[in-house]
Amino acid sequence: MNKKSLVEQTEKKLLAYLNEADTKAGSPFPTEKELGEELGVSRTVVREALNRLKAMGIIDSRTNRGSVVASPDILHLMEKAIVPQILDQETLKEIFELRLVLEVGMSDLVFMRTTRTDLVELHKIVEEESEKNGSIFDVDHEVAFHGKLYELTGNSTLSRLQSLLLPSFQYVYDNHLIQHSEDTAFMSHKDLIHELENGTAESFRNGMRKHLENHYSRLFAS
Repeated sequence: MNKKSLVEQTEKKLLAYLNEADTKAGSPFPTEKELGEELGVSRTVVREALNRLKAMGIIDSRTNRGSVVASPDILHLMEKAIVPQILDQETLKEIFELRLVLEVGMSDLVFMRTTRTDLVELHKIVEEESEKNGSIFDVDHEVAFHGKLYELTGNSTLSRLQSLLLPSFQYVYDNHLIQHSEDTAFMSHKDLIHELENGTAESFRNGMRKHLENHYSRLFAS
């Protein structure tokens, strides 16, 4: 077995150890020597496998304590991996599909937690949206409006997900991979605010779905 395969195999065994052992953030991790003896591999192989876990934020080195189990920032790992320019169209389309699922799914939280002050801020965003010759889309306003909706959930992980996925959305729009439309039957930001003010959780959720499906249906359309 070559060294790369041996390191990968050792990495998998270390991850299995974390799953099977009674560990939590802050728990001490075995030393390179102990792991090498237990797994029957050299300390060099163990060190490279440990470095992979450190890069993922799974373990951390502490002065005078050796390695300890850490609480990894999962979204940070995803952020490093998402480079829109190297993603194929199918993956970009799936990312947009993920956005649709997230935003429709979070609509109940938005409806429950929106205050009068929040509505004023949403109205201000819509008022700043420019008239663009019948075009229904402007990326800056889309980001501002939907970013506010993510904020209204009160869920910081959801807000970070938007930030994580945003470069992919920006890439698609900047490279004209989504067609503009003259369709006047779309659900606008103004319509969504109306549902927040006067509708129900269900009507707002349906409005979000209609609004996002309009974008999704035009993605990579020929």
